[in-house]
Amino acid sequence: VLLFLIKVILKRNIFGCSLFSFLSFQIQTALNLPISLHHWNMVTESSSPGAPLNPAASPTETELRISEIREKLDQMIPPRHFTHMNTTTSAKHSTVTILNPRDTYCRGDQLDILLEARDHMGHRKEYGGDFLRARMSSPALKAGASGKVMDFNNGTYLVSFTLFWEGQVSLSLLLIHPSEGVSALWRARNQGYDRVIFTGQFINGSTRVNTDCALILNSSTELCQYLDAQDQEAFYCMRPQHVPCAALTHMHSKNKEVSYLSKQERTIFVRSNVGVEIMENFNVISVSKCNKDPVPLKAKCKSRMTSTIPSGHVWKQIWHPGSCSLAPIKMNECLRGKSIYLLGDSTIRQWIEYFKSNINTLKTVNLHEYGKLQSQLTVDLDRNIIIQWQKHAYPLIGSSTYSVKDIEYMARVIDRTEGGKNTVIVICLGQHFRPFPIDVFIRRALNVHKAVQRLLLRSPDTTVIIKRENIREMHNDAERLSDFHGYIQNLVMMDIFQDLNVSIIDAWDITIAYGTNNVHPPQYVNIDFNLHHFNSSINHSYLCVHYT
Repeated sequence: VLLFLIKVILKRNIFGCSLFSFLSFQIQTALNLPISLHHWNMVTESSSPGAPLNPAASPTETELRISEIREKLDQMIPPRHFTHMNTTTSAKHSTVTILNPRDTYCRGDQLDILLEARDHMGHRKEYGGDFLRARMSSPALKAGASGKVMDFNNGTYLVSFTLFWEGQVSLSLLLIHPSEGVSALWRARNQGYDRVIFTGQFINGSTRVNTDCALILNSSTELCQYLDAQDQEAFYCMRPQHVPCAALTHMHSKNKEVSYLSKQERTIFVRSNVGVEIMENFNVISVSKCNKDPVPLKAKCKSRMTSTIPSGHVWKQIWHPGSCSLAPIKMNECLRGKSIYLLGDSTIRQWIEYFKSNINTLKTVNLHEYGKLQSQLTVDLDRNIIIQWQKHAYPLIGSSTYSVKDIEYMARVIDRTEGGKNTVIVICLGQHFRPFPIDVFIRRALNVHKAVQRLLLRSPDTTVIIKRENIREMHNDAERLSDFHGYIQNLVMMDIFQDLNVSIIDAWDITIAYGTNNVHPPQYVNIDFNLHHFNSSINHSYLCVHYT
C-alpha cells in the first residue's frame, strides 16, 4: 500500500503536495489515526504572551494546587542543617536487628528488620528522612524483590521483606543519601533553572543562528516565547536579530557548571558516600517450603488492579506480580485492532523499539526526521495495529541535536485523541524534569491530568496507563539526576492521578527488584514492562493474557 502511494505521488505530483505531506495524510486516513503526524506551535513575542484559550481551569486554581502539593512535600522534607560530615547518617555505624530471628524461614513469611540510624561519631540520630533502598536477591536463581521501608521519623526504621521464593536469600539495605543530603538536594533543586543550558538553532533561508533558550531567561534582550496558550506553559529563546521566532528548528543542551549546594554539602554526594551498604556483613537467609499448604491461585491480571507493596518479585529473570497471575501471550494477536500511543521520554521510547524488533509483522513508517528523539510510527496493516511514540515538550534534555518543529505538549496530544475501547495511551514523565524546580513537574503533571480527565469524560473506555519512573545510575550527578528526585516525582504523579480510572505500571519497584541501576533498563526488563503489565492493562476481557 505504501509503495503504491509513493508511486502515485511521484507520477502525478498530486496537488503539488510534498511526498511526505501526502503520504502522511494517506496513512492517517487509511488507518484512521486519531493523532496527526503534523504539529504546530503557538509562537509569540514576550511582550505579547497571549491569553488562555478556553482553559479547563483558571490559572489561580492550578497555582493553588501546585502550592498545596509543594507544601505537602516541604513538610515531608524538613530542613536539616549540618556543618560536618560526621553529623550525617553513617551506614557503617548504623545498626540492624532482625526481629524474631529464626534458623530457617518459610516461603511466604515476612522478615522484619529494625534499623537504628547513627552518625559517623556513633551517636543515634533523633530524626528520620534518610533515603534508603531495600532489596532481597538470590543471584543463582536470578531472583529479586524490593523491601518496604517504614520511617518512624525518630532515627529508627522498620524494613520488611516478603520471602517469595525458597533458597539462600541475600538482604541489602542501601543508604542512598542521608537525611541531611536529602534536605540539601530538595533546597538546591528548587533554587534555580540554569543547571542545564539549552541552545536553539534558528534557520532563516541561508542564515543559521544559535541562541540561549530556557524555561526562565533573565535577559533584557528581546525574547521569543513558545507558549501553550491553554495551560500557560512556556519556553523562551533569546531572539536573533532579523530572524523571526518561528524560524526555531532545532535544539540541544548541555550541563552548566553551576551548583546550589554548599562546598560542605557536596561532600555528601561523592561516590563513596552514595549507595552505601548498611547490611554489609549480614549472613544470607535460608528459606524453605516448610510443607505449607499450596499457594492459592491468584486471579488473572487485568487493568486497574490494586497493587501490593512490594508489587511483585523477579524469579528466573521473569517478573511475577504480587496480586495476580500472568499467562503467555502472542503479541501481534493481542494487539490486533489497537491504536497505541506512547507519550514521554526515552524510557517509553524503548517500548516501541522493543515492539519493532520483536514483532515481525510491524512495518516502520519513515517520518523523515533524524536523531533518537524523532517521532516513531510502526503499523501492521493486516491486523490494524498502530503504535506511535512521541516525545514530550520542554524541558527535553539531549546533547545530540533534535528537531523541535513537531514538539508538542502532551496535554494537547491527548486532547486531539478520539479515544475508545481500542485506544491505549501510555504516559511517562520524569527523567528530564529532575534538574529543574519541582513546580515545573507539578504543573506539567496537573495539565496532563486535566487532559486525561477530559479524554475519559468523552471516551470512558479508553485505556490510559501511567508508567512510573524507573531508577537510574546511582553515581551520576546527584544534584541534577538523583533517584531521590524521581522518587518525589513518583509521589507527585500518584497524588495527582489517584482520582482517575488509570492503570499504573510500577517501573520503580520492578527495576529495584531486577537491580538495574540504568536509566535505560536492559531489554529483558522491558519485556516484563511490555508483555506483562502493558498487555494485562489494555484489555478488560483478559484477551492479552490468554494467548499461548
